[in-house]
Amino acid sequence: MKKIDTGTDHLIASKKDGVGVLTLNRPEARNAMSSEMNQALREMLAQFEMDNEIRSIVLTGAGKGFCAGGDVKGMAAAGDGTVGKNTIDAAIRRQREHQRATSGKLFKIPKPTLASLPGAAAGAGLSYALACDLRIMASTAIMTTAFAKVGFSGDYGGSYFMTQLVGSAKARELYYLSERVSATEALSLGLTNWVCEPEKLEEKTMEIAVKLANGPSVAYSYMKENLNRAMSGEVDDCLDLEATHHIHCGQTEDHRNATKAFVEKKEPVFKGR
Repeated sequence: MKKIDTGTDHLIASKKDGVGVLTLNRPEARNAMSSEMNQALREMLAQFEMDNEIRSIVLTGAGKGFCAGGDVKGMAAAGDGTVGKNTIDAAIRRQREHQRATSGKLFKIPKPTLASLPGAAAGAGLSYALACDLRIMASTAIMTTAFAKVGFSGDYGGSYFMTQLVGSAKARELYYLSERVSATEALSLGLTNWVCEPEKLEEKTMEIAVKLANGPSVAYSYMKENLNRAMSGEVDDCLDLEATHHIHCGQTEDHRNATKAFVEKKEPVFKGR
C-alpha cells in the first residue's frame, strides 16, 4: 500500500491496485468522529475523486470498530455538540456543507464505494456506511442508528439511505427504537451485501474492491449515476433537512441530559424539551 498524507493521525489513507483506502483511525474511541477526521475525510474524498489511479474506494475503521458516529463524550463535556461558538444558522450552514462533502460525496462520487465494517457502525458512522454503494461486515459487527438514545434526530443522510434500503416502515423502527442489528439480520434486511468471519474481512474487502477497480470504470460511473437517479427523492434535500433538525436538536434539554447520562452510564430520561 502507498501511504498518502492526510494531515492527521485520525484518518489513514493509502492506495494499491487501483483501490483507495480510507481508514477512520481513533480506535480508542471506536473511531468516533473528530474535527480533524472530518476535515481530512472530505479532503481525501475530493482527492480520490480526481485521482485517476483510484478506481474504487474502501472506507473502514481501525481496530475493532467501524465508526461510533459523533463523539458523545466530547459533546457532553462541551455541553453543546452542534453549535459551539457559531450561531445556529452558521452551524446549520457548516453542517450542510460538510455532510454534502462526506456522506453526500460517498454517495455521488463517480467510483464504486465499499464500506468495510470490522465492528460497530453507529449514528453518523452508520450513515457513512449506508452512503457507500456496497457494504461488507464482519460476523461480529453490528449496526445501530443510536440517535434516539442521545436525543438527536439523525444526520449525514442516514434517514435517506436507510429508507431506500429497507423501506419506510423498517427505517422508522430502526430510528425510533435504536436497536442493535446483527450482521446476520443486516444481511437479511439488505443493509449489507456480505458477511464474513472477522479474520477474513480485510482479505474479502480487498478482493471485492480490486474486482471493482478492475471493472469498467467509465461504465461504473454512468451506472452509479443511473442508479442514483432511479432512487426517489433528492439526497441534498434530505441532507439539508437533517442538518437543520440535527442542529436544533443539539439545543434541547433532552440532548444535554442524554449526553450526560451516556457518560455516567445511566438511562436517559427524555422530557420532550
